[in-house]
Amino acid sequence: MDLKTLNDIVKVAKDQGVAELKVEAKDFKVSVSFMTSAAPVVHHAPTAAPVASAIPKAAAATDAGLHIIKSPFVGTFYSSPGPGKPIYAKIGDKVKVGQALCVLEAMKIMNEIDADKAGEIVEICVDNESLVEYGQPLFKIRPN
Repeated sequence: MDLKTLNDIVKVAKDQGVAELKVEAKDFKVSVSFMTSAAPVVHHAPTAAPVASAIPKAAAATDAGLHIIKSPFVGTFYSSPGPGKPIYAKIGDKVKVGQALCVLEAMKIMNEIDADKAGEIVEICVDNESLVEYGQPLFKIRPN
């Protein structure tokens, strides 16, 4: 596939409002995420403002005392070291400092993300094979 064809595919996807696009050919693989315009619509709704402001407070209250492991970079989240292999961690698992929790792929490099605090995993914040942003919460851990 040539660059012009790829650019045309990306343009059509963006124009159609696609949130995420993955293109694979035999010699390369491309993944693109687009920002959506859904957020501004919520701000214009008369009842959305109080609800939107209450959500972060409720989340903060339930996260009190939890340690949050965030993504150190943009990449693709994998819950196991490879297809068909057991997942690194699941909700309820007790983890130790330095224990691998997931893999983040960035620029075709697989990077293990380790626990930086011992405790129990209470939430996995992203789905397997999803794109994550820098600073996005990956795991919530209740420290020992």
